[in-house]
Amino acid sequence: MRWRSVRWATTFVATLVVPLAGAVPAANAQAPLAPVSDTLGRVLATASGPTPLTTLVHAADAGTAARAVQAAGMREITRFPRIGVVAATGTAAQVAAVRKAAGVSYVENNDPLVAFGSSGTTATRSAEARTTLTGADGAPLDGRGVSVAIIDTGIDPTHPAFRGADGSTRVVRNLKSLCLGGTTTSCIVDVPTSLDTDATALGGHGTHVAGIAAGAPYTLAGGSSVGGSAPGAKIVSISTGLAILVLGTDAALNWVLENHAAPCGAGVPATVCPPIKVINNSYGPSGGGEFDPQSATVKLQRALAAEGVVTVWANGNDGGDGSADLSNPPGKDPTPGVISVASYNDQGTGTRDGTVSDYSSRGLATDPSTWPDVSAPGENILSACRPYLVICATGLQPSNGPGPLDLGTYNVISGTSMAAPQITGIVAQLFQARPGATPGDIETAIKSTAYKYRDGAPYEGGSSFDKGAGLVDTVAAVGALAGP
Repeated sequence: MRWRSVRWATTFVATLVVPLAGAVPAANAQAPLAPVSDTLGRVLATASGPTPLTTLVHAADAGTAARAVQAAGMREITRFPRIGVVAATGTAAQVAAVRKAAGVSYVENNDPLVAFGSSGTTATRSAEARTTLTGADGAPLDGRGVSVAIIDTGIDPTHPAFRGADGSTRVVRNLKSLCLGGTTTSCIVDVPTSLDTDATALGGHGTHVAGIAAGAPYTLAGGSSVGGSAPGAKIVSISTGLAILVLGTDAALNWVLENHAAPCGAGVPATVCPPIKVINNSYGPSGGGEFDPQSATVKLQRALAAEGVVTVWANGNDGGDGSADLSNPPGKDPTPGVISVASYNDQGTGTRDGTVSDYSSRGLATDPSTWPDVSAPGENILSACRPYLVICATGLQPSNGPGPLDLGTYNVISGTSMAAPQITGIVAQLFQARPGATPGDIETAIKSTAYKYRDGAPYEGGSSFDKGAGLVDTVAAVGALAGP
């Protein structure tokens, strides 16, 4: 097995504004006005004076559009000859003049755009659950009272995403696996909760994943929203490093099995360090593989389920068309409380009618036992990521955090690695809603209430080989848990 966790896909669009000076020529009052885009219409309704507007002027050919721009006194910025469009800037009066010019067919606004990345919590209704629902403790449904375990490259506990209300880190246990194999926990050692184990691993993946599961909600300077599904949860990080990640994961799972009830030790109260109720696993072999019920991984996760801990798996990034089983092997475990997650694309808008990510691993169409359980946003996810970390540096949309020194602390990465922690955080929310739920109750609530978005393969018996039961719906899942 080798490290296979993440696929990166980013989009970046920037706007251009150029200052202008120019006179408005006399216009033929009888000439019909070319139509404008809705946004330009709204801008023109309030624009006045010399304030420059940047527009795209359409005609049958670029030469006609350019002559219209010149005649209106606008300043040409650039041309798109293949589609007959000229980008130009001018005052509202000059835009009105160009609309009357011969041959101009349409004028649109240079709309401001933001980076195409989301936190995913809108599409899953996790953010809605946090602001409209309360847990059994009467507190907002943000995962408080639960610890989530992140088995990954490591984590930066000092990242602003993990600050609590008092300014301290919500990473309550920071562990480093030095294991080369097996399931013993003697090779898992404590490190200070101030130590960035992601940096020592030359990673970045774990910090991004943890931010999706439990990052604090912020609105960044550019207007983008970030934050995880369970920002009230505590975090236990088990760093297995970048190069030996898979080799040490069984030992990490075994550590959780031995310590989930009191992850910070018997003397630390649950109010400070709550029990671990869910484990995120965003790793697996390339190309999937056969499910092995005799493997140590499966035995461990079944023992964990029996003790009340849910195990979440990224389903893999190998795509496929249903002609082969490419799903991550441990996630195919039918044990209630073991959940495999496909990647969904919310198109950066929070839509619930998006698409299955092309890279998301498909199961074998004729074998439902290989299908993922559920979908969650995993494409173009904006989360915690230090710019000096290797994996974070591959994201092309760095954004500054909430503080003046938090420069480039968020970035966009894609993969089922990003989809799995959406579910991990939601599981924490569900356990807060119903602390006595079993792992099977949690999985049933998630799958039975999933939103049946239409893209991809048809649903058969409530599931599909590419997206499982559909897109997770946190609010509906909470309702299902509250039922009889």
